[in-house]
Amino acid sequence: MGSNESRVIKPELALRRAVHALGLRYRVSVRPLPALRRTPDIVFTRVEVAVFVDGCFWHGCPEHHTTEATNAQHWAEKIRRNRERDAETDRLLTVAGWLAIRVWEHENLREAARRIAVQVQARRGQQQSRAAPRNPRNTRNRRDTG
Repeated sequence: MGSNESRVIKPELALRRAVHALGLRYRVSVRPLPALRRTPDIVFTRVEVAVFVDGCFWHGCPEHHTTEATNAQHWAEKIRRNRERDAETDRLLTVAGWLAIRVWEHENLREAARRIAVQVQARRGQQQSRAAPRNPRNTRNRRDTG
């Protein structure tokens, strides 16, 4: 398994380009939770947003997933486990304060990028509102109180 390389799919690259074109900067190949061996496709570390691009076949898309004729039971079980792992990943991230966003590979990626941007901006706004309010009257240095 160690020799298996991560493969970047075309929809993932297209989504990255669309997100970048909206002015958002992100990280790739970063685990949001170091103990969790699952890596999102796009990570916004400061606002704790993890984006996953799910392939229709591997993640059991309700619109496009088809059942395999050869070894159908094996593939059905594989897809079921993938979906369970996806749900567990989303739950663990949520418990840790992260937002998990899932995008199907067949989605309009520009629309998905806008949806991501809205969520990232909203979380940035939440962070700013939680920051300690500055008191404009208290701008003097303590030594200058004399």
